[in-house]
Amino acid sequence: MIKKLLSGTTFRLFIAVILGLVIGKIANENVISVILPIKHVLGQIIFFLIPLLIFGFITPSITRLKKNASKLLSTALLLAYASCVGSATFAAIVGYITIPFLNIAPTTETVKELPEMIFRLDIPPLMSVLSALVLAFLLGLSIIWTKADKIEAALYEFQNLVFTMVKKFLLPLLPFFIAANFSVLAYEGALAERLPIFFAILLITILCHITWITILYLLAGLYSGKNPWQVLKYYGPVILTALGTQSSAASLAIAIEETKKSPVLREDVRNFAIPLFGNIHFVGSILDVVFLSLAVSQLLYGAMPSVEQLLIFIPLLGIFAIAAPGLPGGTLITSLGLIHAVLGIDEAGTALMITIFALLDSFGTTHNITSDGALTLYLSSYADKNKLSSSQVLEN
Repeated sequence: MIKKLLSGTTFRLFIAVILGLVIGKIANENVISVILPIKHVLGQIIFFLIPLLIFGFITPSITRLKKNASKLLSTALLLAYASCVGSATFAAIVGYITIPFLNIAPTTETVKELPEMIFRLDIPPLMSVLSALVLAFLLGLSIIWTKADKIEAALYEFQNLVFTMVKKFLLPLLPFFIAANFSVLAYEGALAERLPIFFAILLITILCHITWITILYLLAGLYSGKNPWQVLKYYGPVILTALGTQSSAASLAIAIEETKKSPVLREDVRNFAIPLFGNIHFVGSILDVVFLSLAVSQLLYGAMPSVEQLLIFIPLLGIFAIAAPGLPGGTLITSLGLIHAVLGIDEAGTALMITIFALLDSFGTTHNITSDGALTLYLSSYADKNKLSSSQVLEN
């Protein structure tokens, strides 16, 4: 039992976090100048694999669902949108209640400047995350409609290849990538300097994340009639990966692997839903964006946006959240134009939002990827209740 625990993914990622923090605290500029390119190259390899992972898992999963794919896809999109709008509304309510009582002030201190990388190797992905997602949808549905059996069989082989890449490359590299990330954060002083400054915002948003995840899993459990803990308890390694990488996309491989252990998720739906929600369900990030919009407005302008502005902002932000890239800060960067146009937050305000968001992004990303399990449980039960058969049943 102990040997299994020590060799498990959770333990390796936890050790990576601890080592990263220790190295960052004792490292000098020369050491960090070596760690930076290692971190960059590892990140480049991981993010190069992400579009292949999305395409390799989602497309065959759509074809396996046959005639049920369109119905499940539309239901999944509605679930993701409703969850994002719900979390944004929840953040707005909490913000209106709590922010007026907080005395939040920005810091005048700066973090330690990082040295230049001694070398830089860029490995651009073959396509963007969004392009891979759209291609997976279009190709998967087209194969079903045209009954292109040979291409479908080839996609199943390609899925096996991608799964091997994940097992042999992505998963072994993740602990090193996480350790490098945390060592850089510790060296900068970001963990020590930024946390006290925005402690009130951090505490409230973390509580909001926990509350909304709890709500989603409880609702999924009520709808499915199954114990949601049978999904949530497998998310330990996923949470550590999300905290370390600040990327839902980078955490996707761990989520796919760990949720296979859940006895309450239907296999065909799980293979379809986990990669899909990992790239369209940025529920935690959208919660951070809304709360920060209120907090920064109160801080800089002495007043929060009106309810009327939020009634326009939140539904539009839900669309931006679904289309945002699963990369660190992707949801905030994508929605900056909307924040300025609808809420009137200027460049100084958006700069401050980006600074605080960088601190919160690990928690928002963890919320993003962890809550996917709740929606997958809901979708699995939806498929069962509507008698949407798996590929094996359809073939027989």
